[in-house]
Amino acid sequence: MPLLLSPARPRTRRVTAGLAAGLLAAAVVAGPGPAVAAPKPLPLDLSTAGVAEVQAGLAARSFTSETLTQAYFDRIQALSIDGPHLNAVRSINPSALADAKALDQERKKGAVRGPLHGVPVLVKDNIDVAGMPTTAGSVALANSYPAADAPLVTELRKAGAIIIGKTNLTEFANFMTSGMPAGYSSLGGQVLNPYDASQTPSGSSAGSGSAGAAGLATLTIGTETSGSILSPARANSLVGVKPTVGIASRTGIIPISATQDTAGPMTRSVYDAAALLTAMTSIDPEDPATAANPSDDVDFTGALSDTALEGQRLGYVASTTDPVYTAALDELRAQGATLVPVTVGGSAAPSILTLEFERDLNAYLARLPEDAPMDTLSDIIAYNTANAPAALKFGQTLLTASEAVDLDDPAQQAQYVAARDTGLAESRAAIDTVLTTNDLDAIVSNSATVGVGARAGYPSVIVPSGYTEANRRPSGVVFLGTAWSEEDLLGFAYDFEQAVKAWQSPQNLNPSLFRCTSVVPATEWDASCTTTAVKPGKGRK
Repeated sequence: MPLLLSPARPRTRRVTAGLAAGLLAAAVVAGPGPAVAAPKPLPLDLSTAGVAEVQAGLAARSFTSETLTQAYFDRIQALSIDGPHLNAVRSINPSALADAKALDQERKKGAVRGPLHGVPVLVKDNIDVAGMPTTAGSVALANSYPAADAPLVTELRKAGAIIIGKTNLTEFANFMTSGMPAGYSSLGGQVLNPYDASQTPSGSSAGSGSAGAAGLATLTIGTETSGSILSPARANSLVGVKPTVGIASRTGIIPISATQDTAGPMTRSVYDAAALLTAMTSIDPEDPATAANPSDDVDFTGALSDTALEGQRLGYVASTTDPVYTAALDELRAQGATLVPVTVGGSAAPSILTLEFERDLNAYLARLPEDAPMDTLSDIIAYNTANAPAALKFGQTLLTASEAVDLDDPAQQAQYVAARDTGLAESRAAIDTVLTTNDLDAIVSNSATVGVGARAGYPSVIVPSGYTEANRRPSGVVFLGTAWSEEDLLGFAYDFEQAVKAWQSPQNLNPSLFRCTSVVPATEWDASCTTTAVKPGKGRK
């Protein structure tokens, strides 16, 4: 049954003003908000709709990209700002409706760029989008506008995607301080997990995870240095792709580590992830890691098959504490895969994140226009110190530790190079040796391989595998491979996904969080909802 964006009867916490006004009140709009018409029913369930459903509706002219974009704006208002206040979306693209209208005009003329033509996408707020500030969730960067789109965004626009806004994140992609809650930033506040608001949304791409799960856009994009796509994808029951470092350009993305950073899809299905990754790939002269990219012209959706697991040999990292994972391993066997128990090591080399952060952040800041508010990491630290009540609820220990690094000092530079090169070599060897000595096609875990895969710069794909019986919290299976093996991993993930069909929306698994909002049908319990107007009554005598 199609989801109606207008409630069946008056609801207590419905949208009472246009999206632009609501977003301005929440201090999240980057510039003037889009004009908003009254919400209209859309013949599409936004809580579940993926690329295929959106394209079918657009092709049938059941709706336009412009009306679809507006429908997502209404849903963002209802769920991220009002309602349960997921706080997953930090800002709205003021040109999104105009962009959608232009793509509708192209479609009317018979020009369709591909599967992402007219499809709304949310990107993490450490990725440059022209006309919007790139903040990394920091109050110090609240008014930091880039000169142009990041190359990644340019590629998405070429594919016809509509950038409708930016998602909240853990401040500086969780490289602000130790002990900061996942999904918290001084500018954006705390993101909530729609499957269980008492639990972490996890990882620095928390907003992309929460927004993707709640259907606030067709597609979302996160970034990862170590776990920040895979972990929130697991927590928010999404497909997450942490690709090989170099598949997608990192230029125009606020960095942590040039060695480990990458952007990647966070979606509700493997097909959507494959379609989005196809649009994201490029060779960027400003990003040397992309020079070796063999996937620039690959269509990853072509690798998807419901027989991809037949005859494959998969190493698996055992876990006795996750019955959903155990059941997933049985399903892999049922689909024709041979499973071999393995242990995957890692690297003893020191982490390089603190060593690279100041260098790489300063390089990003140097690309900004002359009137940018911050020029260096030291500027940001000083701003935070001067505005400590707003900026430093949890401190900035990682920023100050990075500021203390001096790579111009020969001794520190030598230590850094040794840690970087040793970490890469040992992590890659730990994975490649397991694959080759056991004649394996990939390695499967319940997230045990996230760290070593990130350190190696190798790809991983996580796919929902089910929900725990006791509390309906999500679980996922991670497929890890060697460099540039995304096609194989996506094929395995798709076969598994089609076999188990595990994914369910948070509206189904956590209905109390969505009750009394305008995006779900009325229920018999709505009379208990908080009213929009609170009138004080008489107290007891």
